[in-house]
Amino acid sequence: MMPTASGCATCPIAAGRPSPLDFPVGQIRRVASIPADGDPTADVDETKRNVLKLLAVAGLIGAGAGGLAGGIFQYVQPPTVGIPAYPKVQLIDVDGSPLTVAKAESEYNVATADLFLFYYPLQNEPNFFLNLYPASGTPNEDGTNGAENVPYGIGTNNSIVAYSAICQHLGCPAPAIAYYPPGTCPQTPGGKTFYIHCSCHGSTYNVANSASNLTGPAILPLPQVLLETDDSGNIFAYGMRPGSPPVNGHLDTLQGDYGVGSTVQLQKETPVILCSFPS
Repeated sequence: MMPTASGCATCPIAAGRPSPLDFPVGQIRRVASIPADGDPTADVDETKRNVLKLLAVAGLIGAGAGGLAGGIFQYVQPPTVGIPAYPKVQLIDVDGSPLTVAKAESEYNVATADLFLFYYPLQNEPNFFLNLYPASGTPNEDGTNGAENVPYGIGTNNSIVAYSAICQHLGCPAPAIAYYPPGTCPQTPGGKTFYIHCSCHGSTYNVANSASNLTGPAILPLPQVLLETDDSGNIFAYGMRPGSPPVNGHLDTLQGDYGVGSTVQLQKETPVILCSFPS
């Protein structure tokens, strides 16, 4: 059967259009697919298409920006916790009473084996409290049994001192780093019979000379806490020795935790003793 002028009326694969297209043959023009009951010559709404594209692109950009912002905020650090200056803090003895020079000289001496620690100036910065004077008599001339007139020492014999109880090598804290009284180990690093020794890696410090290094691997001395007394002999911590390095693990000894209160009590610890020294 021949097709009619209006199209193939009986063609099995396509329905005839109800009206001819209104643009010349050979001209390319975007048209919408023919809806079931709509206008077969309707143009695609390009404005709507472009808006949808813009929305899609904006969504991708927003998602990317959100991910970037999330990544940035992940690495934003909170403000550093710390204190603006060294406080003056009264030391309290292990029994809860104020620590005085008289009590310190009667209770602690160069042969005291237990550790007595206090925190200053921050709550995560422990320090050794030491009296390096012998229990009886006076120090030998060679200083093997005790010391007096120690730099920045206080008390009757200037033998009461305090040093950081965190090793300056890799930050091992007490009791792994500990004070070793005379005779604790056969070794005498630098000719000293009493010293601070870190059992983690073997560093030793000269307690009679501002905790300077006796053996490595640490290369920095222990920070020294400054002590002073009032007219009643009460002992206070009030700062760090000029030139002391920061406490290990802190860029600044005043930064890295909250400050202690107006008083701080000594705490008794059992030291970890290991007579192992670098050769």
